[in-house]
Amino acid sequence: MINLILCGGNGTRLWPISRSLMPKQFARLFDGTSLFQRTVKTNSHFCEAQYIVSNAEQFFLAKDQLEEIGAKDSRFLLEPIGRNTAPAIALACLGLKPDDIVLVSPSDHVIRKVSDYEACLQKAETLAKSGALVTFGITPTGPETGYGYIEADGENVKRFVEKPDLETAKKYVESGRFFWNSGIFCFKVSTFLSELNAYSPDILAAAKLAYSKAKKENRETLVRVQHDDMMNIPSNSIDYAVMEKSSKVKVVPSDIGWSDLGAFDSLYGEYEHDSNGNNKNPKHLGIGSKNSLVLGAQRQICTIDLDHMLIVDTPDALLVAPLSSSQKVKKVVDELKARGSDLPVVPQTVNRPWGTYSVLESTDNYKMKRIVVRSGERLSLQKHLHRSEHWVVVSGTATCTVGDKVFYVRPNESTYIPAGTVHRLQNEGKLPLVIVEVQVGEYTGEDDIIRVQDDYKRS
Repeated sequence: MINLILCGGNGTRLWPISRSLMPKQFARLFDGTSLFQRTVKTNSHFCEAQYIVSNAEQFFLAKDQLEEIGAKDSRFLLEPIGRNTAPAIALACLGLKPDDIVLVSPSDHVIRKVSDYEACLQKAETLAKSGALVTFGITPTGPETGYGYIEADGENVKRFVEKPDLETAKKYVESGRFFWNSGIFCFKVSTFLSELNAYSPDILAAAKLAYSKAKKENRETLVRVQHDDMMNIPSNSIDYAVMEKSSKVKVVPSDIGWSDLGAFDSLYGEYEHDSNGNNKNPKHLGIGSKNSLVLGAQRQICTIDLDHMLIVDTPDALLVAPLSSSQKVKKVVDELKARGSDLPVVPQTVNRPWGTYSVLESTDNYKMKRIVVRSGERLSLQKHLHRSEHWVVVSGTATCTVGDKVFYVRPNESTYIPAGTVHRLQNEGKLPLVIVEVQVGEYTGEDDIIRVQDDYKRS
């Protein structure tokens, strides 16, 4: 089986931990481990290969996290923009063999009962080999209004149902015929493409054209879909495009300890709790506080007499709310976007293919960053129209290109790059290069970068 891992998501429901450039599947929520890494580790026991479908912006982030856990030789399909799950799965399947069995799994879900999950996978694989499109129906633990439902008669799917109201959800659970729709699927490549052609031929035709024009590297283990071709594919979910229409759909009832971690109240249950019901956090001092989720790893957080509260402390944003209101976090993100804030998009530390940068301070006319460049890596050859830059080396040795000059800058030394001057930062040493960059100008946004040459093929 090939594990097709979908890495979409905008990072809104677990803000400010997750952002568009650091969505929840890549955020290190559990002892330095991400949900994406957990997904790869779990499914690698049952699948011989991983095929990652990711936004192009997050390619190097996913690649770095795979290397951390020793998952090598993964295939990637990079989307310049998301068009929902049906096009993503179709594009990936076009690069596989017709008889390949594919396990489609989101990258941001939790599965606690791994042995039960294995048994479900075995049933799903058997059904898939016989020509079925298999969906995993989660045995509901209560009347949940945040999930879609599947009505089934044994392994036969009768219908898919949208997210219900509370009273309807109660009736579904009481009937014993309904399951939560997990978004996990298993099928033969040829079966899926045939059913997609039958029920959504416009998606398949546009996906075939996009795949044929995509840039393929490393013997097609890295496929880059072009922006305009991606935009020409109709946006639709696999549920609407295929699963709700096909007569070949089967369901595997799955009691596997599943959660999609859709909000902080569900995340609360994933942590170990102290005697007062608070998640264990060495940075939290609670006096009379109980049953609360307190996340933050830098500042000391002190609370008094809180009950069922949520506190998320990050270097650039603080969220405080009743834990029961955590579903409203998306409204906060929407309002911040309406105000033109970067907070829903950019985390304090941003991963780049060459290393990371962290924003230390930012005002209207200057910005201060800490930049770490990995050994052997270099930034793009670039220039800025609206800002000048000062580089101060903290550790390592920087190879600096400024205009037509190339020179070394060592610890406690600095250099200056005027606005409009072509420049590049490179680390030729064996240790990480750390610099402090001060940007000064009328505009210091990340889109004020004109790349002249780039090792990582970014525009």
